[in-house]
Amino acid sequence: MANPYENFKKDPESLETNLTTLQFHVTQNAGTEPPFQNEYWDHKAAGIYVDIVSGEPLFASIHKFDSGTGWPSFYQPINEWATQLKSDYALWVPRTEVRSRYADSHLGHVFNDGPPPTGMRYCINSAALKFIKKEDLHAMGYEKLVVLFEDEEKK
Repeated sequence: MANPYENFKKDPESLETNLTTLQFHVTQNAGTEPPFQNEYWDHKAAGIYVDIVSGEPLFASIHKFDSGTGWPSFYQPINEWATQLKSDYALWVPRTEVRSRYADSHLGHVFNDGPPPTGMRYCINSAALKFIKKEDLHAMGYEKLVVLFEDEEKK
């Protein structure tokens, strides 16, 4: 089955029109939004977080945790192919940048100080994300990801 995102093409004009100034700055210019003053840092609803540019599924609420940093944090992406990692030397300390696989949107950074089971902390900008509620997954075309929440429903 074909991946609906692999042929995604960014249109710079539509990005500037369809994204807010902050969303554009974060996703296209590797910007960072303020901590504790963003949409998803303390968001607790069940669902998935997708790339604001392409709709690529990136992270699930079941992998989200409170890192105390003021940004949404996840201990893993939905799957290993959801993101790509790149070395980032923009600051005085080398970091690992997290980008979406197909739209190549800047999402944030990943650090090795997260909780089990992975020990990773994907520190992600809310401005790079759109949230899809669990109950809307079918209607929004993400029905294959409903399985992520099956174990949660049994608890």
